[in-house]
Amino acid sequence: MRILQVHNFYQQSGGEDVVLANEDKLLTRHGHEVFQFVMHNDAIPAMTQISVAAKTIWNGDAHRSVRQKIEKHGIDLVHAHNTFPLISPAVYYAAQAAKVPVVQTLHNYRLLCPAATFFRNGALCEDCLGKSIAWPALLHHCYRDSRGASGMTALMLATHRAAGTWTSRVNAYIALSNFSRRKFVEGGLPSRRITVKPNFVLDDPGIGSGEGAGDGKRYALFAGRLAREKGLHTLLKAWAMLSDPITLKIAGDGPLRADVESLARSMKHVEYLGYCARPRVYELMRNAAFLVFPSEWYEASPLSVMEAMACGTPVVAANHGSLTELIVPESNGYLFPAGSVPDLAALLEGLLAGEDKLRGMRFSTRQYYDAHFAPAPNYHALMSIYESALRTSVIKKG
Repeated sequence: MRILQVHNFYQQSGGEDVVLANEDKLLTRHGHEVFQFVMHNDAIPAMTQISVAAKTIWNGDAHRSVRQKIEKHGIDLVHAHNTFPLISPAVYYAAQAAKVPVVQTLHNYRLLCPAATFFRNGALCEDCLGKSIAWPALLHHCYRDSRGASGMTALMLATHRAAGTWTSRVNAYIALSNFSRRKFVEGGLPSRRITVKPNFVLDDPGIGSGEGAGDGKRYALFAGRLAREKGLHTLLKAWAMLSDPITLKIAGDGPLRADVESLARSMKHVEYLGYCARPRVYELMRNAAFLVFPSEWYEASPLSVMEAMACGTPVVAANHGSLTELIVPESNGYLFPAGSVPDLAALLEGLLAGEDKLRGMRFSTRQYYDAHFAPAPNYHALMSIYESALRTSVIKKG
């Protein structure tokens, strides 16, 4: 099969980029030919606001380029990962004009929420869900804290909702969890075209002991973007309440870096490591007693949770969104009420008092990864979605 991947890179790399690369390698390993049409937000500073807004709604150049790539390479299927903001939904139309089916992975909630996160001012927000025009986002400046950027995104969504783009130009959608699937159905996407397929870990990092980096000093790990919605303040406040904590190591970068660095200097049992490349992250995960994932927004399919499970490392996570589907309490981790400092502190206190239980969970944690997030089951699920899309010759609205 010849597949054209479509992706708009943001200025800061993230999980979507990793998934794009992983699926490229996975498909290639199985003998498929993978081509790409990509754009990068690094181009935006050289563009006028009017030009960015226009391309967000309809990028004629992207339409022509995708049509040309389809014809040149004999593409069988277009798999879009992200078209926002520069590529635009025009590529769906290009594929349909060439009679090539389109699969769209729903990595975030952009089609329902201009900010893509359902998170505003430190709390969950679904004010735009189901609205034909996402006017609350304009009111609250939800995208990039800008009324203009929020209005541009809301206009794109309203235009393509009115045109029926989401219901008539995409053959199949991939939701990353049952939770996100329900949200997209609630938001108006056709339920029969949405299949759940979580992310996966391409290269096996290997199971670790969780006994520290050879020195016997056990530690817990946070690995991810340092942003408010990730629940770092909740985690650090809870860690400060522990009577006899082990070290909490924090790996990552982001808007809260200065805050995390300052708190790490003032807290005896917190160590900030800065940005770490993936091999180093895997090493940290293998040696960690557990991963803490206190995210306060509706995570779609967090790679760091799956990577930790591949290492046999149990996960302590917030109990909402897709995390309730990923964590089986006392088998591969534990859940606590999202955003609750006292509940997280109490859970951590109990875990640190009974560390043998955590050690005993490493095998079942790894088993869960093998069954759900390893390459083989993911490839079979992806092929099933592709084959279903290929069988769809005509899309009927709805």
